[in-house]
Amino acid sequence: MRILVVHNRYQQPGGEDRVVEAESCLLATMGHDIEQWEENNDSIASPLSAVLTALQSVYSFEQARAMRQRLQHFQPDVVHIHNFFPRLSPSIHMECHRAHVPVVQTLHNFRLLCPAAILHAAEGRCSGCAQRIVPWPAVVRGCYRQNRLASLAVANMLATHRLLGTWNRCVRRFIALSENARQTFVAAGLPAEKIMLKPNFVDPDPGMGTGDGNFALFVGRLVEEKGVATLLAAWQQLATPLPLKIIGDGPLAASVVQAAAIHPNIESLGMRDRSYVQQTMAHATILILPSTWDEAFPVVIAEAFAAGLPIVASRLGAMAELIEDGQTGRLFVPGDATQLARTIESVVARPRELQAMRLRARAQYEQKYTAAANYPQLLAIYKAARSSATAPALQSRLEAIG
Repeated sequence: MRILVVHNRYQQPGGEDRVVEAESCLLATMGHDIEQWEENNDSIASPLSAVLTALQSVYSFEQARAMRQRLQHFQPDVVHIHNFFPRLSPSIHMECHRAHVPVVQTLHNFRLLCPAAILHAAEGRCSGCAQRIVPWPAVVRGCYRQNRLASLAVANMLATHRLLGTWNRCVRRFIALSENARQTFVAAGLPAEKIMLKPNFVDPDPGMGTGDGNFALFVGRLVEEKGVATLLAAWQQLATPLPLKIIGDGPLAASVVQAAAIHPNIESLGMRDRSYVQQTMAHATILILPSTWDEAFPVVIAEAFAAGLPIVASRLGAMAELIEDGQTGRLFVPGDATQLARTIESVVARPRELQAMRLRARAQYEQKYTAAANYPQLLAIYKAARSSATAPALQSRLEAIG
């Protein structure tokens, strides 16, 4: 097949970018003709630029023309959209719909339901906008970049395309990364028959690690919803000292650096490349995943399992679904630093059970999260998208916008 892969990168590289790269490489290796179209958010450097970019996210005439040209030139069998926000906009979905080219969209986060994309607010989990035509609570709170004007623009984008039925009409198949995420989207109104399940994967295989480093590891963006505050608080309560290495960058980086300066067992390593992360995972004792939002599928889970690295994670969303408590890791109450500390102590105090967890984690990777396991699932989704009937009923309404 000829597949156009579309992705709007974020300013801070993350799991989505690695998934796009891995899937594109896999498809090319299997003989498909791949063209990648990527944009980035580097121009969003101020509150004003955030507002202007968010306004453009409703419909971009420029990107609509660019998509039209790519469709004519490359003539793809399938367009696979990973992220369209904010620079590409749903105008690209509409162009594909006009040209009767099937669209597959991966639901990496909850952007279609929530202007902030994370279903999370200061007080914790939040679904206040998921089932509203107009997601006004996000505007009141300034959920997108802590900017009410920018949040208003994103809310306008979501409201416009909910009213137009863009997602239902212009996307043939959605990819949900976990059953928890799938159910969240179905509850919010996306058609269940269009949402197919396919997890993230890790390729190439980094191999089973040794786990001989005697340290815990955190890898991720240093933001509130990743549970950074819970992580740092837990390390103040550990009865048995255990070194903690923190890899990542973000708004809370200064807090992490400050904690590392005070606490001898906390080490802030900043942003590192994937090779360094994989090497560190190979020697880590446990991975800590203390997120307080319902992540769709943290790719770090598959990466840890590939290394045979057990995970101590929040009992929440996809984490509770993918990590078997007592088998491939341990779960704790989200946001409870005391329980996190006690759980970590319990895990490291039982080396024989920890080793059994390592073997089971690696077995999970080999069974579910390799390229060989993932490819037939992805191919089946593309074939389902191509075989489904077109939906031209909204054509006149779409043309009125274009």
